[in-house]
Amino acid sequence: MIGYLLKRLIQMTLVLWVVSLIVFLMMSFTGDPVFMVVPIDATDAEIAQARRLLGLDQSIPVQYWKFLTSLVQGDFGYSYVFRQPAMTLILERLPATLEMVLVAMAMAIMVAIPLGVYAGANPQGRLSRTIMAGSLLGISLPGFWVGMVLIYLFAVQWGLFPSSGRGDTAELFGYRISLMTADGWHHVILPAVTLSLGTMAILLRMTRAGMMEVGRQDFMKFARAKGVSQRDLLYKHGLKNAMIPVVTIFGLQLGDLIAFATITETIFSWPGMGKLLIDSIYRADRPVIVVYLMLVALIFVVINFIVDIVYTLIDPRIALK
Repeated sequence: MIGYLLKRLIQMTLVLWVVSLIVFLMMSFTGDPVFMVVPIDATDAEIAQARRLLGLDQSIPVQYWKFLTSLVQGDFGYSYVFRQPAMTLILERLPATLEMVLVAMAMAIMVAIPLGVYAGANPQGRLSRTIMAGSLLGISLPGFWVGMVLIYLFAVQWGLFPSSGRGDTAELFGYRISLMTADGWHHVILPAVTLSLGTMAILLRMTRAGMMEVGRQDFMKFARAKGVSQRDLLYKHGLKNAMIPVVTIFGLQLGDLIAFATITETIFSWPGMGKLLIDSIYRADRPVIVVYLMLVALIFVVINFIVDIVYTLIDPRIALK
């Protein structure tokens, strides 16, 4: 186990280093940040001084070395727009994004797994075909369109849910959490539903495919011949053995939703990291963009590591190497 952990730690470090190199190169060729920190009527001397203070007057290798050492030390610089540490801005918005994503994933799991198991156990049934048609629709519909339709129906026409905002929050461990208030739950429903539909459809189809594959295995036929109840056969014998690809997709989708919830957050004016990223891109706020990209990369590598560990819990035959 220790050897595996060291191996994965080295791999994660290499991945983050490659991401830092790509991020630095992207930021280096996407405009001059000097004009974000100097007045509009700045003189050439003031512009040159700002460039020296930012280290932009040095060679690219030297700039990257300073960039890398700052990342290692946790120094991501100050936002050009908000005049605050970029990391602080991201961490303030992170709970809002995680709230929406976790509620969306919970919705997806609660709907997709039971429907996927049923559809896999009864692939030729009329209801199963209806479920699969619905899942195809969930994959095909663009998230921004779904969000606007939900706002029009549930917020404008029927007035059941608010159309924007995060609602009331309560403090927990120094962070403001909306899921601790009824108003917060009222606000999170529509964004979470919008975000969950695509993931729900993918998990449903993966669960169905896994159950159909497992259903043809000898141990399932043997359990059925022993008189195991249909519920135990599907959920205790079948689902556990069909979960490996589902767990993989779940991990990827979780990271994907955290990283790319920007459209949903923008539509619902949800004050999360994604909306901050969009605002920062419009304003060329380079430090905030860098923090966002590096944090997302870290989240992805950590989720992949956790998924590998979960594999061994689901199937003891899988060894960590």
